[in-house]
Amino acid sequence: MEKIRLGKTGLNITRLGFGGIPIQRLSDEDAVAVVKRCLDLGVAFLDTANAYTTSEGRIGQAIAGRRREDLVIATKSQARDRDGVVKHLQLSLERLGVTYIDLYQFHQVSDQKNLEAILAPNGPLAAVQEAIQDGRVRHVGLTSHSMDTAKEAIKTGRFETVMFPFNFIANEPAQELIPLAREHDVGFIAMKPMGGGLLENATVAFKYLMQFPDIALIPGIEKLHEIEEIAAIMTGPSEMTEAERLTMQRLKDELGTRFCRRCDYCQPCTEDIAISTVMVLRSFAKRFPPHRFFTERFSSVIEKATECSDCGECETRCPFHLPIREMMSEQIEWYQDEYRKHRALG
Repeated sequence: MEKIRLGKTGLNITRLGFGGIPIQRLSDEDAVAVVKRCLDLGVAFLDTANAYTTSEGRIGQAIAGRRREDLVIATKSQARDRDGVVKHLQLSLERLGVTYIDLYQFHQVSDQKNLEAILAPNGPLAAVQEAIQDGRVRHVGLTSHSMDTAKEAIKTGRFETVMFPFNFIANEPAQELIPLAREHDVGFIAMKPMGGGLLENATVAFKYLMQFPDIALIPGIEKLHEIEEIAAIMTGPSEMTEAERLTMQRLKDELGTRFCRRCDYCQPCTEDIAISTVMVLRSFAKRFPPHRFFTERFSSVIEKATECSDCGECETRCPFHLPIREMMSEQIEWYQDEYRKHRALG
């Protein structure tokens, strides 16, 4: 498996990593088997998060007995206060069964307010820097869906990596974000290389990303055949065939006008609706187990979305000119139908 240098961290990581969200959907036994298969195929960069419920613990079971120095482990915290980050870090170390985290990331840094909270004196970043000094953490980064926030974070010089959605439809990072990361020697990690499960042609998806030789890719993996297929693509010819280029263009034409990037430029909503969450519900359904998907967290978002006043302000702000109101109506109808099915099954 090819390795790359992850920016100023100096970490030598496998270019193909493992994204730990989907294994929440599996039994312990199946989840551990998936992680072990990734390791056996040479995938040694493992990414998870405190918020991914069972994911850290299952990865911990899978890596038990492995040479720690052969692995690069990344996890995350959504806490925006010092005490919360300290608590999350300790819990991650215990769940993973390790004495240090290679890359500790601030999760979902969505706006300037979040970034400022992390950078506050004696705040969350300071807590991680102390953990770096005592050896519990090696490097620090952040994840984001906001282009402006990600660029600002890179410019601060305080983060060693940035994780951001990047695929052949949500390809905006290629224009400014990736070049900026290179300029500052910040490692770039591409999340959602298959659009959170919405892009189904793995060959096209990964061959597109393989043209960027210095970025890491972390697809969420749920099934053995998924990592086996992706690993075969990543170790095979990287050049796209003409047929594959045509397929990619067709998919971009079909999906590009109805593909939410979760950039949240549509906000603020006059009815306080979490628009981007509604827009990507099917992606969440592919990655989270039913007992986490059909919960108050999502049902309350849908209930709020039904209060849409149809003002259309969100659509005037969307840089991709998406038919937001129409797409939200489709997602609401889909969720309500799936929720009824779930309740019927008990």
